[in-house]
Amino acid sequence: MPVPVPSSRPKEAKLFRNNRSQAVRIPVEFELPGDRVSIHREGDKLIIEPVNRPTNVIELLAEWKKEGPLGPED
Repeated sequence: MPVPVPSSRPKEAKLFRNNRSQAVRIPVEFELPGDRVSIHREGDKLIIEPVNRPTNVIELLAEWKKEGPLGPED
């Protein structure tokens, strides 16, 4: 995998259809680690961030601690 080089200038990317979803080709200098991302909208902007997964039990327990208590229906 090529080493991404930080870029301070915007760059155009290609949009295309993948079945019923819209997709974007991300240039190599903007490549993200992993195989999943989190996406949300802020006004007209889409923010795409890598999903950081726990790599050990301690990190997993720390993530679970952030969740609220289970309700009676759980």
